[in-house]
Amino acid sequence: MAQPPQTNPDDRPGSRRVGALGALAPFFAPYKRMVVAALCALVLTAGVSLVLPMAARRVVDNFGSADVALLDRYFFGAIGIAAVFALGTALRYWLVTRLGERVVADIRKAVFDRMIGMSPAYYEKLMTGEVLSRITTDTTLILSVIGSSASWFLRNILLFVGGLILMFFTTPKLSLMVLGIIPVVIVPILVLGRRLRSLSRENQDWIAASSGNASEALLAVQTVQAFTHEAPSRARFGEVTEKSFDSAKSRITVRAAMTAIIIFVVFCGILGVLWIGARDVRDGVMSAGELVQFVIYAGIMAGAVAALSEIWGELQRAAGATERLIELLVAEDSVTDPAEPLTLEGRARGALGFRDVVFHYPTRPGDAALSGVSFDVQPGETVALVGPSGAGKSTIFQLLLRFYDPASGEITLDGTRLDAMTREALRSQLALVPQDPVIFAATVAENIRFGRPGASQADVEAAARAAAAHEFITELPEGYETYVGERGAMLSGGQKQRIAIARAILRDAPVLLLDEATSALDAESEQLVQKAVEALSAERTTLIVAHRLATVKKADRILVFEKGEVVATGTHDSLVAQGGLYARLARLQFTEGLAAE
Repeated sequence: MAQPPQTNPDDRPGSRRVGALGALAPFFAPYKRMVVAALCALVLTAGVSLVLPMAARRVVDNFGSADVALLDRYFFGAIGIAAVFALGTALRYWLVTRLGERVVADIRKAVFDRMIGMSPAYYEKLMTGEVLSRITTDTTLILSVIGSSASWFLRNILLFVGGLILMFFTTPKLSLMVLGIIPVVIVPILVLGRRLRSLSRENQDWIAASSGNASEALLAVQTVQAFTHEAPSRARFGEVTEKSFDSAKSRITVRAAMTAIIIFVVFCGILGVLWIGARDVRDGVMSAGELVQFVIYAGIMAGAVAALSEIWGELQRAAGATERLIELLVAEDSVTDPAEPLTLEGRARGALGFRDVVFHYPTRPGDAALSGVSFDVQPGETVALVGPSGAGKSTIFQLLLRFYDPASGEITLDGTRLDAMTREALRSQLALVPQDPVIFAATVAENIRFGRPGASQADVEAAARAAAAHEFITELPEGYETYVGERGAMLSGGQKQRIAIARAILRDAPVLLLDEATSALDAESEQLVQKAVEALSAERTTLIVAHRLATVKKADRILVFEKGEVVATGTHDSLVAQGGLYARLARLQFTEGLAAE
């Protein structure tokens, strides 16, 4: 069988132990009272189950008694025990199920809280679809164990141990014979259990791969359909899903074989013991009631062993799911906050500094995205970054936002190193308009308010007006309360970009980062937005990444990037006069563009 894709093989343990479930202990700590209550209910029901055979013995041994009242008392006593058992079982179910839902909800929140703060470098090695699979599929497995399997496992252990002890009190001879069966049962559990662990982990990996594949294709469904790639996408997803099924089929086969072997061995042994017991009753060595009591205890033990063999597989799967979730919770991030962060006093002035910055993307360690880049940006200055694709312009933004840290050199805001501040404190001073604006499945107002959740409706509308978005928003079916669909499906590219610009304007940060912010706008909207950007730029530091040089001509200064280095700096006119890369780009866009018209 082909091996499932391993996103990060070095970080994943090769084996799975049920003991891994112990890593869930911190999530149970806040609910100790509920855990204790559930255990008490569990012990109560197990104890009642072990008392019932004694009542059965009394009834059988008194079938021939002339005292009918005594027989009636035994029957009514058995009914009372059954009532206690029913109530105890219901209480155990209520406590355990509620505890499971609460703990799994906490686990999901903890994993999401951890993952939402991980830097983009982390997601270069792990597909988001796999993370989602772990948060959903793996936590569902854990819920099954906490809410059902774990309590059944403990209950059956109590029944097994209690039944064994009471069997010895009933008839030591037959009990010793039953104990002789246990080693025969343990062998298949140890041998097949090891194989089952491996197959369970493999199955979960394939499920995660399937989820990741589906997520990637569905998030890019328009591209898939535009290039008529539906059939290959279906085939790829089908192949991964079939691998998951094949892995599950192997796991199920091994588990079924283990269950069959154990049950067969256990019941054959018990039947042999009963054969000897029946002969003892016939010879007068023991009473019929004692044999009935022994048979019930033997049945309880056999049922407990059979249940344990099945539940063991569930516990192993849940242990694997726990390992995968714990991997996310303890994952190391390449970008971290300092132990003793420095703070900026109030609103930043917006002075930026790069000093000999060298940076390589984790997935391209041999290719320097920036090589010894140095420049300063004064508070309130508008600086444009231009150059061919891949020159390092957008990387400047990635480093300013501390999505990554440079390999060497330093970056400062108002003279403070970025890595000396918390990421939250740093990013609160920045507002970003990305080249590919992200619109959430929410209302227009909620999307604009994303960077300032407490902003008033008047502030939202003012930001929309500044971004030339108010007019088209008011024409939507419900205006600012219009739900725009997943990834803003009901909006055009230009409308998405104007909402993203309004979001940045509303944030009112001292540093504004515009990454091809007007690339999807028509000429009229671009002119309106340019005026808004110019007004904003007058009172805040602005960095603009643009391929269209017409959008940066009015910048205070232009930095020209090529192959990760700043090769020229100056105003538009001075750079054109110097010749070189910028002059060539300007000639291509302006002169030849006009000639083509």
